[in-house]
Amino acid sequence: MFYEATFENWESEFLQMGMYVVLTAFLFQRGSSESKPNQPAPQDEDPRRAANRPGAPWPVRHGGWVLTAYEHSLSALFFILFFAAIVGHAIGGAKDYSDQELAHGGHAVTALQYLGTSQFWFESFQNWQSEFLAVAVIVWASVYLRQRGSPESKPVAESHHQTGA
Repeated sequence: MFYEATFENWESEFLQMGMYVVLTAFLFQRGSSESKPNQPAPQDEDPRRAANRPGAPWPVRHGGWVLTAYEHSLSALFFILFFAAIVGHAIGGAKDYSDQELAHGGHAVTALQYLGTSQFWFESFQNWQSEFLAVAVIVWASVYLRQRGSPESKPVAESHHQTGA
């Protein structure tokens, strides 16, 4: 139960963070402190132009597929961890599910078979939906609400339609 529940929780966290990184790279929410400004930002600079810059990371200097992988390494890490957590959830869950099935006259399942059960998907979707709800509330709230002194908030007197620099 411990392994299944732990990996199930990690699964939703890594999915949430991976989607957050990818979506904030492409989507713009006017007035959100979580969005980049609606103009070119330092994160948008093409690293190929910085290959000769002193102190540039090795993948930037190397270029090619190494740079392409490095350009997307943050989201890639979260999605790799997400799939690893699915594997851990399936392994831990299959043991718990099999124990319950055997106790009631059923048959044990493998981790791969457990991936096909409604129990696995119920556990996963139950966590995923709560994570995405939380992110949606954070995005909405950061546009319309304020918290004085918080770096996650726009200044209290700033318009809803400005992103705040």
